[in-house]
Amino acid sequence: MHEKMKDDYKISFIRGATTASGNTVKGIEDAVVELIDELISRNNLPKTNILSITFTATKDLDACFPASIARKFNGLDSVAFIDCQQMYVSNDIDFCIRMMAQVLLPPSNPIKHPYLRGAAKLRTDRC
Repeated sequence: MHEKMKDDYKISFIRGATTASGNTVKGIEDAVVELIDELISRNNLPKTNILSITFTATKDLDACFPASIARKFNGLDSVAFIDCQQMYVSNDIDFCIRMMAQVLLPPSNPIKHPYLRGAAKLRTDRC
């Protein structure tokens, strides 16, 4: 990384979540693509500034890995991805995919955490 870039950007963490329409590859794919699109657009984030994304999924999602979807997303092939199973809590949101993205942002850039679909109720202060 260039010296100027180190001064102009800081590592930030952006959280977010969404829900899939069901436990299908298509349902998970639609949810992950929408979540990443919103992460990028809400934060005016160049794809090259995404360093890593950790996904968690509730235990009712096992048709595919959210990270495998994200790896195929245009321009994100150099991002580090990993999937984890979300801790089980009774009455949690069904088909929920959460994420924590590590990104480079200018210090003055306000962070906007995308909480979408059925996951919007997790953080009504952040939608």
